[in-house]
Amino acid sequence: MFEALKGFISGLTEDSRTESGGDADARLAAAALLFHVADLDGVVRPAETAKLRSLLAARFGLDQSQTSRLIADAVKVDHEAVDLFHFTSVLKRSMEHQDLLKILEMMWEMAYADGRADELEENTIWRVAELLGIESRERIALRQRIAERAASASEDVPAALEISPWGRPARS
Repeated sequence: MFEALKGFISGLTEDSRTESGGDADARLAAAALLFHVADLDGVVRPAETAKLRSLLAARFGLDQSQTSRLIADAVKVDHEAVDLFHFTSVLKRSMEHQDLLKILEMMWEMAYADGRADELEENTIWRVAELLGIESRERIALRQRIAERAASASEDVPAALEISPWGRPARS
């Protein structure tokens, strides 16, 4: 893990566009941003963990073990980071605009993993979009697409039964 962190940080000061190093740094930066969104409220819920795993595995073609390792590394670098600039600068250096849009889309998917994006998540994604050079209209279009997808997915799931403080179903 220390080697991954050391490699990531050294990539911030030197151009790490080598095929393996640049890709690994970009994966770690993307994973750290996704985890950051999931952890904004201080609690990473099971739905967020599952979404994080599926997004990273699908985007980067990782198996279960590789995904777990990437998430563990991402958690560590996110907790050690003082800002988001370090992650976005790595992504900007190693990805094309369409790939950056995909990362932002993944961040929206993380924000909506629990069915809704809160104000802090929206603000964080807005800041990341600005740092990545993504225009407001693109950011908003991605948000709307993911919000619609999340709304249609929640319509397919029956609403949870509200329970009163006394353990009985609440009246509507």
